[in-house]
Amino acid sequence: MITGSCLCGAVTFEVHGPLRPPISCHCTQCRKTSGHYWSATQAADADLVVTRDDGLAWYQSSPEAQRGFCTFCGSSLFWRRAGEARTSIGTGTLDGPTGLATAAHIHVADKGDYYVIATEET
Repeated sequence: MITGSCLCGAVTFEVHGPLRPPISCHCTQCRKTSGHYWSATQAADADLVVTRDDGLAWYQSSPEAQRGFCTFCGSSLFWRRAGEARTSIGTGTLDGPTGLATAAHIHVADKGDYYVIATEET
């Protein structure tokens, strides 16, 4: 089991199943919601248990997807696509060692001009 939370602890969760290797998304929406790029792992909804939801709210960020965040501290926590039984979980919200390693960077063409991705040529 892996646990996680927002910064203030008003939202806590457990994952009782396998996690997908994290993917780093550099699209404009992910950069705007997180303040940088968004790194997320993913779990089946049946394996994700929200154990405290005092601050949890969902924002419909596009016709296809919602973003879960804490209304108290502002932490970006989750992303889910309509019609899928899986939820993406912000990798940085997980507690302790995860054993995960970033598998890919996506939407790199939209990335900010203020950083270089290690796989890019400089």
